[in-house]
Amino acid sequence: MADNYHQERLVTPPPPIGCPVQAQWSPLNEDYLADPYPIAQALRAEHDVFYAPELNYLVVTSMQDIQAIFADHETFASVNVQDPVFPLDPAAQQVLAAEDFNPVAVMSNRPEPDHGVIRRYTRQGFSNSRIKTLEPFIRRRGNQLIDAMLAGESPTEFVEAFAFPLPGETVFRFIGFPEQDDDMLKQWCGDRKSFSWGNPTGEHQREIAEHMVAYWRYCREFVAHTQENRSDDFTSELLDGHEANPNELTYREVESIVYGLSFAGHEAVTSLINNTLLCVLSRRDVWADMCADPALIPNAIEEVLRFESSQISWRRLTTVDTQVGGYDVPAGTAVFLNFASANRQADLFENPDDFDIRRPNAAHHISFGKGVHYCLGARFAKFETQLVTEMLAERIPSLRLVDDQRLHYSSNITFRGPTTLHVAWG
Repeated sequence: MADNYHQERLVTPPPPIGCPVQAQWSPLNEDYLADPYPIAQALRAEHDVFYAPELNYLVVTSMQDIQAIFADHETFASVNVQDPVFPLDPAAQQVLAAEDFNPVAVMSNRPEPDHGVIRRYTRQGFSNSRIKTLEPFIRRRGNQLIDAMLAGESPTEFVEAFAFPLPGETVFRFIGFPEQDDDMLKQWCGDRKSFSWGNPTGEHQREIAEHMVAYWRYCREFVAHTQENRSDDFTSELLDGHEANPNELTYREVESIVYGLSFAGHEAVTSLINNTLLCVLSRRDVWADMCADPALIPNAIEEVLRFESSQISWRRLTTVDTQVGGYDVPAGTAVFLNFASANRQADLFENPDDFDIRRPNAAHHISFGKGVHYCLGARFAKFETQLVTEMLAERIPSLRLVDDQRLHYSSNITFRGPTTLHVAWG
């Protein structure tokens, strides 16, 4: 169906005539996964726009072109952002063909004008007042996790100890999921990045697909339960909006928002927290300044989003024949927007390869997108990361990275953050 949450788009137009081709490059190459920034800059220096046959995507590298594409949402639709990059294995296709697996596109992958209607209802849930209601939980649970860390041995692995559980549990409380289901839900969320943004093996695809179907069924049951048992949570707000205007926000759309948000609302935050520690703990003078003056933390997080973003690309699909970078681009062309290049653009950011928490234009990064599809959770992600950084700076000012650790990054084209991070203190 045209409005399915995840779609396979197997018909690919030919590359634009005359467009440069980078036959060997892929964002899934090992060297790019390890450190995308020098490679992305070198690619942009060679061509602002090129075609990557490994992906069958047109790649756009400059901030100006990326912003123009985001601004023209009618020509460059967001419909493909949740789609698998590569064809699915038949076993995974069979799992996802279950008759009751039918989430619909709602936010990041829903075109206008429907997206704008749905966004009005979800924006209310991401208001400052709603976000602030989560602060007591974030502080209480964050301090519990810090207590557990300090009671254990130093060094420890930070992702498992803190950066993965806290954002997941926070978004689950926001949605209204009961705490006793947290471990099960986090297991089902595991490695969704690989499905939509990676190239997993057939067996791995099948396993992820089974988790996705189980997760969808859980979300449907939860929404049905909440329909009869309202509470002070985001799902109840969505259901109130549906009942007030059922033609604008359908019941299936409420189910699908819960399904999509419960993944998107925490994976990127985990990576943002990890990337923040990577950037500041490796620079002891910077960490000392932030511990002494927490007012530096908000701009430091903006600089992390520019310098070592948790989201280094996004996607679009052309709806009509158009032009990009002077090349004629056919309708139906998949477009890869390379944030890793744009966020280190020397004509926009002075000394772009320097990490500077006092950078005056740090917030001019593109990591949350732009225009009508600007990330709804951007403020939420920055708020939670700020609270976490403040708590760690206050309680563990001696926190440091373990020397000579080898970082590993999940193999996907968009989300970036270390899968493990070893820290020590004392």
